[in-house]
Amino acid sequence: MNKPELLAPAGDMERLKIAFLYGADAVYIGGSLFGLRANAKNFTIDEIKEAVNYAHNLKKRVYVTVNIVLHSKELEDLVTYLKKLDKIGVDAIIVSDPAVIVLASKYTDLEIHLSTQQSTLNYEAVKFWKRHNVTRIVLAREASREEIREIKANVDIEIECFIHGAMCAGFSGRCVLSNYFTNRDANRGGCAQICRWDFDLIGDNGLIKGEKPFTFCAKDLSMLKFIPEMIDLGIDSFKIEGRMRSIYYIATITSIYRKVIDEFCQDSLNYTYNKEYENILSMCANRDSFPQFFEGTNLESFQYYNERIEVSNQDFLGLVLDYDENSKMVTIEERNYFKKGDVVEIFGPNIPTITYTIDTIIDSLGNVIDVVRHPNQIVKIPLDISVPVNSMMRIKRNNL
Repeated sequence: MNKPELLAPAGDMERLKIAFLYGADAVYIGGSLFGLRANAKNFTIDEIKEAVNYAHNLKKRVYVTVNIVLHSKELEDLVTYLKKLDKIGVDAIIVSDPAVIVLASKYTDLEIHLSTQQSTLNYEAVKFWKRHNVTRIVLAREASREEIREIKANVDIEIECFIHGAMCAGFSGRCVLSNYFTNRDANRGGCAQICRWDFDLIGDNGLIKGEKPFTFCAKDLSMLKFIPEMIDLGIDSFKIEGRMRSIYYIATITSIYRKVIDEFCQDSLNYTYNKEYENILSMCANRDSFPQFFEGTNLESFQYYNERIEVSNQDFLGLVLDYDENSKMVTIEERNYFKKGDVVEIFGPNIPTITYTIDTIIDSLGNVIDVVRHPNQIVKIPLDISVPVNSMMRIKRNNL
């Protein structure tokens, strides 16, 4: 069985390291130029070099997004940038504009992955891109299982599919609402997410009143229960969306998909779907999730329309900075309010999830306190079980 690559997002070096620690085989990052996340922190050339060196020491990979729609005035700067990425040794660039493919092929030896922004859904298009030096296709999010199967049967090329994250109301991101409403170009990294705004809904007889304003916001994508089927389809890379997401989100999502991939590949005949994994994912994000287009039908239940609910997630309580074997104390950097008596979980790389009730909290001055409420406050908590640095503490939810 061909085990697929697990590809995670990384908005900065901290998130890159967390993604690798929690099981990613590769990450995709954006540079300070030519990427589609203008509001992300993004990586300078020196930081890209640091990221590539770090990943390669772990025998893992880094892909750099160069996926904006270009204007002619940018072509000269693009060539200079591509040459720098080639010299650094990035494992691939992710592109949507054919001009980037032409120039990367002419001036560099960079491997080229075609972005989902090209909305590729058929095998003839895949054949076309393969003839033009593309080595991997990131299929449109709208691809169904039958379309994926047909593409794999007709073209010998790497296929990458999204498995988790936000969906776009436009066709694989080809949307100009942001341009019209805010003068921010969605296809150049400035999307204002107009599809998530609330609107008045106008019908033939005027304003239609509902309990809530109208929105055409898409619910998120989650392919967790379909991972075995996607592996059997021969998909080469599973992609998680979210370069602007938190380290908690990246750690949680990456670790759960890592478990599912490994469990199925190690013993596919006896594999059983773990409902608890699904519950953990649902607690990590603030939107509902569905398989979207994979089964060939996109239902109205996959959209919010007028019942949209997005509650700020405060499950992430703290990051483990240290564990003292002698004192049996774990050092936590606070990320959200917690207190004595809370039932919490610590999860981390290569350890089973630990559940316990907080009994004692000691601040940095050695005082025993009842509540941790200050941003990034450092505290110690007694814990009999050793946990690695960069493990995370979250609230224990009753339905897990």
